[in-house]
Amino acid sequence: MKIIKDQEFGGERPLFASRDLKLENVVIHAGESALKECSNIEAIHCRFEGKYPFWHVDRFFIKDCLFTEGARAALWYSKNLVMEDTLVEAPKMFREMENLEITNVTIPNALETLWHCNNVHLKKVEVDKADYLFMHSSDIDIENYKQNGNYSFQYCKNVVIKNAVIYSKDAFWGTENVTVYDSVIIGEYLGWHSHNLRLINCRVGGTQSLCYTHGLIMENCTMDEDADLCFESSDNIHAEIKGHITSIKNPISGKIVCDSVGEIIIDENIKQPANCIIEQRDK
Repeated sequence: MKIIKDQEFGGERPLFASRDLKLENVVIHAGESALKECSNIEAIHCRFEGKYPFWHVDRFFIKDCLFTEGARAALWYSKNLVMEDTLVEAPKMFREMENLEITNVTIPNALETLWHCNNVHLKKVEVDKADYLFMHSSDIDIENYKQNGNYSFQYCKNVVIKNAVIYSKDAFWGTENVTVYDSVIIGEYLGWHSHNLRLINCRVGGTQSLCYTHGLIMENCTMDEDADLCFESSDNIHAEIKGHITSIKNPISGKIVCDSVGEIIIDENIKQPANCIIEQRDK
């Protein structure tokens, strides 16, 4: 493997189509597509300032690096990435990629990141300003994760999340086969139009949570006081809630078990079969 150490590059495509290359303490200055169409690349303690440095890349390892804000859209159309111990200040990262392992990475400006990606593994990752994170992605495994950003995980499939704190309005809209363990999810309109959303040992907050769901499962979960008007037009619900629910509105079918409910709203707008069982343990 060729080694490039303690050097600086700029302009357009300075390392285009490189193979079997290791970069150590290298700076990529303003420019475009520094490592486009490359394979088997290692970048250790490098700084990326220019746009689109890793496009159409296969097999690359990135460790202890910095992607500045200028390195926007840095990793697209690529596969087989391992990224560790890295700070990503650039927005719109990771598009149309497959086979990603991202560990101990911080992304403070995660706007429109991780779109159309497949087979994604995140561990010890923190993201902020993460609006529209994980659009149309699939086969995602996440552990020890913190997120602040709205409209996340829309239209994703086959997702497992463990030990997460997620602040996100409109999270998990239109998703399929999502399971969340031991996590906190705070935000309005959680899980609308989802199929097979499963929450285990989770805390849920935000108004109008879990409406229009299909096949919702909740095991040993709690709901914050502001989680009101829940379960509207949801069918095939199997929810076991520990504690109080502020209000439930027009669930279609299934069973909801909780300690108590402040208000149960069943009106003329409920959809058939309108036979959801609501059971209160304290009564």
